[in-house]
Amino acid sequence: MEERVTETGFLRGAALAVLSAMMLSACGGDLVPRGRVAQASKPVRAPAQPALDTRQCFAKLESQSVSFTPLPDRHFGGGCSAVGSVKLTDIGVPTTGVGAMTCNLAANFAAWARYGVQPAARLILGAEIEKIETFGTYNCRPIAGSGKLSEHAHSNAIDVSAFVLSDGRRISIQKDWNGDRQTRQFLAAIHASACKRFNTVLSPNYNAAHHDHFHFDMGGRGGFCR
Repeated sequence: MEERVTETGFLRGAALAVLSAMMLSACGGDLVPRGRVAQASKPVRAPAQPALDTRQCFAKLESQSVSFTPLPDRHFGGGCSAVGSVKLTDIGVPTTGVGAMTCNLAANFAAWARYGVQPAARLILGAEIEKIETFGTYNCRPIAGSGKLSEHAHSNAIDVSAFVLSDGRRISIQKDWNGDRQTRQFLAAIHASACKRFNTVLSPNYNAAHHDHFHFDMGGRGGFCR
């Protein structure tokens, strides 16, 4: 008899335990809506922070009231890349063909246009520069006649081809490098100004590959001006 009572008590206890577990399970189920499974959120990778010198260059452009858009770092294969680059949107003078440029190149180009080209046009030509024409910036290619990559392949070079003036004149490197005295004086003045700002400056005086443009880049140690 005692064994039956004990057994009955045991069965009652077990039943109560099962019922409690079911109730807790039902309660727990209310915490998570049915049909949805709670999943751990995926980690979000923060965008890469530009290098310190690039951030300082951004600040320099802003202080000079130059409008630009920072570009994401990109590697295109074959050693070609655009790292620490920007897209210039307003340097005070409309400029054609400008794509990705390293910030340092962009800052020097904007300063050259504003403090070198425009004053020279006013003083020597008696007109304003209304547009600067270029052959572009980034280009994944080697130096002409060489197997070495050009600075263009690192968005670190720009080729300037012509200038449009407020009086309607268009001065091009190809046509006017050996033009009249006044035009030659203007081109010589802005060439000299470029040599103070860019590490490498190449003109028609350098070789036939540059007969129609100025090449400016920030590669090397500087001081190569032809």
